[in-house]
Amino acid sequence: MVKLHIKKGDESQFLFETTVELSLDDCTKAVCNIFNGRLKINRLCTEIEFLSKSGISLPYNMQGLTDEQISELKLVDEWSDRCIPSGGYIDRKDELGRRNGRAPVEKMASLLEKTIHDAKEKISKDLVQRDITLTQAKIQEVIDELRGAVTIVYPMGLPPHDPIQMEFENKEDLEGTHAGQEVIPFNEASLWFSGKEMQSNKKLSDYLGKNEKSKVIVKIQKKGKGAPSREPVVSEEEQKKMMAYYFKKQEEMKKLAEADDDSYLNSDWADGNQLRRQFQGLNDIKWRPR
Repeated sequence: MVKLHIKKGDESQFLFETTVELSLDDCTKAVCNIFNGRLKINRLCTEIEFLSKSGISLPYNMQGLTDEQISELKLVDEWSDRCIPSGGYIDRKDELGRRNGRAPVEKMASLLEKTIHDAKEKISKDLVQRDITLTQAKIQEVIDELRGAVTIVYPMGLPPHDPIQMEFENKEDLEGTHAGQEVIPFNEASLWFSGKEMQSNKKLSDYLGKNEKSKVIVKIQKKGKGAPSREPVVSEEEQKKMMAYYFKKQEEMKKLAEADDDSYLNSDWADGNQLRRQFQGLNDIKWRPR
């Protein structure tokens, strides 16, 4: 199985393992699903962290309003009494005014936080260095684990307008957001290898050959963005090793140069005739003009 080291720009994303006989169309779909799946998991982790600290999301017409404004407008959050966390809640005001301030108790909050930590570990970019691949099934498994933790803490479910619930139902609205700009839809995605765009009507073998044991860098980006930056001839890690090697050699050369210094030859003890002159009593003779 060939391993594709997927990058976006110069930043590593994940490893994807497949066969060279896979069509580029299917390969692009799979890579997009994993790439966008990682983004979804990160968005979920961010929102679930807010959930653990400040409770469920307020209705849109109440977000950002002060208590006085809500009272004056006679707005009521009908979901606050329906979606109570298991074990009760702690009053903790949301400084951003997006959530209702009914945070889960410490035990339930810890469960959410642990699940968030585990989820991030399972999709971390560090997996590339550990040579661990990601699959679409693994992405779905992590999403299901997050869903399970939220269900344990909120057995009655979340409001339909809560970003977490919308993510679980694939109804998230990312239009006009930074998160939306990061997503790469399949029909807008292109894969690049060795400075060339890989055509969807071909197979991986048309670019990588028949060697199933190879490991190559493939870059993903949106169509129409031009060719991504090419990989440097020497990687950053190799460059660090080279600099360390040459620094070490330079230090060794300095030591050799110091050891080769012959200035000691001007010292009295290095004079081969010193002992003879001492026996003849000629050491302290000084010649002066009359």
